[in-house]
Amino acid sequence: MEILSPSEANIRRAGEALARGLLVAIPTETVYGLGANAFDTRAVARVFEAKARPSFDPLIVHVPDLEMVDRVAYIPSAKVRALMEGRWPGPLTLILPKREAVPDLVTSGLPSVAVRLPANEIARAVIRAAGLPIAAPSANPFGYLSPTRADHVARMLGERVDLIVDGGPCPIGVESTVLDATSEPFTVLRPGGMPVESIEELVGPVEILDRSVATPTSPGQLPSHYAPRTPLYLFPRGGLAAARPRGRAAVLLFDQAALAALEAAGRAGDYAERRLLAPDGGLIEAAASLFAELHELDQGGFDAIYAERLPETGLGRAVNDRLYKASEK
Repeated sequence: MEILSPSEANIRRAGEALARGLLVAIPTETVYGLGANAFDTRAVARVFEAKARPSFDPLIVHVPDLEMVDRVAYIPSAKVRALMEGRWPGPLTLILPKREAVPDLVTSGLPSVAVRLPANEIARAVIRAAGLPIAAPSANPFGYLSPTRADHVARMLGERVDLIVDGGPCPIGVESTVLDATSEPFTVLRPGGMPVESIEELVGPVEILDRSVATPTSPGQLPSHYAPRTPLYLFPRGGLAAARPRGRAAVLLFDQAALAALEAAGRAGDYAERRLLAPDGGLIEAAASLFAELHELDQGGFDAIYAERLPETGLGRAVNDRLYKASEK
């Protein structure tokens, strides 16, 4: 495993490595992805092996431009094209009818494929250098916290990844929103980095699927996912006042107001460490810091992590989704 700076020469090297069937972790605006040539079944199989990921969980295929979409999927309607042109590049994954060239291993045998055009310029440059669509789930062991920095990838995957391109911290910090666009009305299968409201501005109302399912039709749909090793207990907003922490515990709160409420209830002293996702109450800041905070708390030797939900709007919906998936049920 080697960590590369995003120089022009290293971007070419990473692209060539992907074309040869190696695994390359690349930065995106959401989280780091573990990339493999989407047309190379052996390389894709290495992704599943490296992540210990079940083969029934589909992968997202990343492209550098709209032209490459045609190599992996059909565009079923003018509405879908409007989303591509209006919201790509960005943290939106579209489920589309797949072309035969895409191996069944990538799509878990489904007739559809998840496609994304990332906003991160380094990611697009690496994919363009490879000259191929790149299957790239999050670069972490399956079910564990997603990586938002290159050192997260190195620590969690080590020699299971051939190269890591270090693009710095991911600015969004939660995975992309996944939208099933194979039929109307469109359905959000996974809340993520693109707010539902932004999608509805272009295509009208969409449905939101209950993601507590055991047979996923898109990435990140399993009921337990994105979890730290330390048990995480999730409470409704304001519900931590009734919590009784076990052992040496940490608490993860949304903002300064949430901490003030905990202090007013006389419960703040129950926690060995108190962390705020966004002191000023910004949902973008909270999403960007979520996984980094959880990584640090998970290495802090705590017996448990306690957290409460954010406002259920915009990126708060995506953060709540990740916290729920990470929590003890």
